[in-house]
Amino acid sequence: MRVSIGLAKDDAEKRLEQRGVSRRDFMKFCAAVATALGMGPGAASEVAAALTAKKRPSVVYLHGAECTGCSEAVLRTVDPYIDELILDTISMDYHETIMAAAGEAAEEALHKAIDSPEGFVLVQEGAIPTVENGAWGKVSGHTMADNLKMCVDKNPKAIIAIGACATFGGVQAAKPNPSQAVSVSKFLNRKDVINIAGCPPNPINFVGAVVHLLTKGVPELDANQRPKLFYGTTVHDQCPRLDHYNAGEFAKSFDSEEAKKGWCLNELGCRGPMTYNNCPKVLFNQTNWPVQAGHPCIGCSEPDFWDAMSPFYSQM
Repeated sequence: MRVSIGLAKDDAEKRLEQRGVSRRDFMKFCAAVATALGMGPGAASEVAAALTAKKRPSVVYLHGAECTGCSEAVLRTVDPYIDELILDTISMDYHETIMAAAGEAAEEALHKAIDSPEGFVLVQEGAIPTVENGAWGKVSGHTMADNLKMCVDKNPKAIIAIGACATFGGVQAAKPNPSQAVSVSKFLNRKDVINIAGCPPNPINFVGAVVHLLTKGVPELDANQRPKLFYGTTVHDQCPRLDHYNAGEFAKSFDSEEAKKGWCLNELGCRGPMTYNNCPKVLFNQTNWPVQAGHPCIGCSEPDFWDAMSPFYSQM
């Protein structure tokens, strides 16, 4: 039985089919997003409707001081491929890494997007360097700080900080922090920034935040401005190795028999007990996550994890 997403064939559904995304793959993706939102897979049609509305939400995506790993994580999402889905169901009007335009054409695209009467969602990847009035980080002759302020002054519908650098400063803000990099919320001094934390975060959490904005508004945030839907429970409490932890069964080395049997990685430095994220439940590319792959959690969704959680392979 084909599941209807309630749209005419001449809009989003048709575009997706033309790009090779089957209805089955699309609805599977929507079910994963719905599950991450706590709505259950049965709400896939609601997610689909939000992602395929005739008026696609405009997104302006800025870059700060970062490695572009968050963009890479989103772009490398499969089943279906992100370029065949998200870039065709939202209007990505400005993204410095993937847009075809350059120079004056790129600048024109940015100003057109933020001046649109329809409004836009602002996404910031990367920390904001503040030393020497932000001169350590520039795009098109403008400091990253000025670009962010310019877009915020246009009153976006929402501000999403994606990744550890944008949410908490990331490696740029690690000691001694020579660029005096700060997070988006700290730079703007705002408590309504939606922090999608992680290094990188799961793309499902980013898409889920956008869907929540489209359907229900700003999600409830925790004390670190992360959506509780995705960051409300510790990795430890969701970990499939929890029974081994409770039984006192710990791997002593990465090449030990205990490690091969899937015993707890607490003594190898796992930061799962102090890390809030949904990694065990929402797998990367619906396939895997660090602990399942045999590596301890390093707490990358927590504030200042580069300093607070290191050295990563020692027990805390």
